[in-house]
Amino acid sequence: MAKSCKGLAEELVKCLSDSICVKDEKRSIRDCAGEKSPCIPSECVGLRETYFNCKRGQT
Repeated sequence: MAKSCKGLAEELVKCLSDSICVKDEKRSIRDCAGEKSPCIPSECVGLRETYFNCKRGQT
């Protein structure tokens, strides 16, 4: 993984770790990363999009 995307990945994992999806529903971060439900904060959705765009730009 490129260093430029690594920070985004870490922020995304931290954001998702604090979400209802992980904390209350006891689902994995990987499962929650693909969610579009209200249990994912808009901040996490923004981070996810930015991270995916970063990864796309690396290939």
